[in-house]
Amino acid sequence: MRKIKRAVISCYDKSDLIEFAKFLHEYHVEIIATVGTNELLQANGIPSIYIGEYTGIPEILGGRLKTLHPKIHAGLLALRDNKLHLEQMQQYHFPEIDLVVVNPKPIPRIIEQSAGSVDELFDQIDIGGITMIRSAAKNFRYVTVVVDRIYYPLVMHEMRAHDGCVSFVTRYRLAQEAFFCTSRYDRAIAEFLDRKATPPSEEIPKREREA
Repeated sequence: MRKIKRAVISCYDKSDLIEFAKFLHEYHVEIIATVGTNELLQANGIPSIYIGEYTGIPEILGGRLKTLHPKIHAGLLALRDNKLHLEQMQQYHFPEIDLVVVNPKPIPRIIEQSAGSVDELFDQIDIGGITMIRSAAKNFRYVTVVVDRIYYPLVMHEMRAHDGCVSFVTRYRLAQEAFFCTSRYDRAIAEFLDRKATPPSEEIPKREREA
C-alpha cells in the first residue's frame, strides 16, 4: 500500500468536509481544491492550493473548464509500477495524485432549479468532477476515490490503521460506488432528455436500453 500524499477536493456538499480535510492535513496530505472548496478550507485554516494555481490555468469559459488538465488526469491515471508512465510523469513534471474527493451537485436538484429548461440544466451539468471520479476509479489500484461524505469516516479509519494508506479492498469498493455515482448521474440526465425530447423520443432511432 502507498501513503496518500496528495488529494484533489471539489465538493458541492461540503458537510463534514472541514473535519475530513483537517484530518488529511494532519497526515501531511497536500490538498488541491477548486474555487469554492479552496475558499472554505482556507477560511478554516486548512492549507490548500487553488487548482488553477496548481495547473497554471485558471477557470475559463465561465467556469465550464476547471479541472480538465493533463496535470490532474495524468496524476490520477498513471500506473505507479509502469516505467514509461513514471518517465513521462517526470518529463512533464506531473505529480501523482492519490485521493479524489468529489461530490457533484445532484441532478434532481439541478432539474428542480432549472424549471424544466434543457439549456439551464445543461449549463449546470458537471463535466470535470465526473471525469475526475472516473479517472480515479479506473486507477483504483493506486487511487482512492470518495464520492459521498458517508465514506469520510471509513477513509480516516483506514488511514489511521494503515499508517496513511487505504487498503486495496476499500479502494475497490469505493471505486465501485464511484461508478454507481457516475452511472446514476448520466442516467438522470438521459431520462430528463427522454421526457423533454422534441420530436418525441419514440420517433428517434435508439438502441434498446437495459432495465
